[in-house]
Amino acid sequence: MTKRRDLIEALSKNARLSSEDLARLTGLDEDRVESLIDEMEDEGIIRGYQAIVDWEEIEGEYVRAMIELNVTLDRETSYDDVARRISKFSKVHSLKLVSGNYDFALEVEAESMAEISNFVSEKIAPVPEVTQTVTHLIMRTYKEGGTELTDSHDDDRLSVSP
Repeated sequence: MTKRRDLIEALSKNARLSSEDLARLTGLDEDRVESLIDEMEDEGIIRGYQAIVDWEEIEGEYVRAMIELNVTLDRETSYDDVARRISKFSKVHSLKLVSGNYDFALEVEAESMAEISNFVSEKIAPVPEVTQTVTHLIMRTYKEGGTELTDSHDDDRLSVSP
């Protein structure tokens, strides 16, 4: 495995690791860690860092939805064209071209179900290539970005009694 991949995997698990920690994990010196990270940021390999948030622990309403999207393309329009247009909406948290019964899967975030509904009907559905949308409200998230969000602090150790 390359040192770049080692760094990416370590940062993917915890983007708050220091250069010193990353150097220890990868076997590189700190200066090399920092220069590789700078290179990967400049090349667009690393595009950002973010926290994994358990939104259920935050006060106030917060709604996420998965939206399945079917599109019809013409000779001048590609999936990339449609994706570029849709990804510009600030409410779109993620957008993926997928195989199966629909073309795109997008995840949308808003402060209310009404806001999600309005976003789909006023922004997504009017896109000329969009032929069908199916919206699924996310009721609870158990794992996000590889991190479990459930309270699994159960002590599995057997009790020992004299």
